[in-house]
Amino acid sequence: MSAHAGATRPPRVPALPDPGAGSRNRPVAWWGFLSLVVVLSACTSAGDSRRHATPPATGAAPSTDASGGGPPCTTSVDTLPAPPAGYRLVGEDVAVPDAPVMSAETSGEADPAARLFAKWGLVVRAGTVVDLRVAPGWQDKARLGWGGTGTPAAAVTVHACAPEGGQAQWMAFVGGTWVAQAACVPLIVTSNGQTDRVNVGIGVPCKKTTAP
Repeated sequence: MSAHAGATRPPRVPALPDPGAGSRNRPVAWWGFLSLVVVLSACTSAGDSRRHATPPATGAAPSTDASGGGPPCTTSVDTLPAPPAGYRLVGEDVAVPDAPVMSAETSGEADPAARLFAKWGLVVRAGTVVDLRVAPGWQDKARLGWGGTGTPAAAVTVHACAPEGGQAQWMAFVGGTWVAQAACVPLIVTSNGQTDRVNVGIGVPCKKTTAP
């Protein structure tokens, strides 16, 4: 897949596997993933998916920390018992799409490091604070943002406040990654003192030989 081809494909949600002729025989987990994709996609229209102004869905985390002792809660769009099918864990507290490539389109942002945008949902363990940033050397090439955090930035913090009742184990956030050009973007994820690195294909897939 060329960078040009990937950069012009409109993004909506993490890329889904081709269901093919045997899609009727997919496991039940497939429908769980599809349901999350529909929720994440429906929360923002095509025209405003890059603006981070997504209102919370029913059951979403509040906009401020009720305890007053931590950072403001990041606006979530869904609560989940576990990361959905089609997602992979990064460390213990974060899950990202397992798709090899996420489609990107022109963002309309003035920042040259945010020329293209790939929309995808971030899933975070309820009750945790996660710091995400682009890897060293990528500060002028990529931007991040989830849950109405404002201007896309090279580093963001997601505070997954647990909803009332404490039933949900995971929270879903709408947002994504901006890039200067289609690329395999390395992200650094830190939570509870643990730091992990994950590569996400924005407009182009990551090579299997790329270091984790």
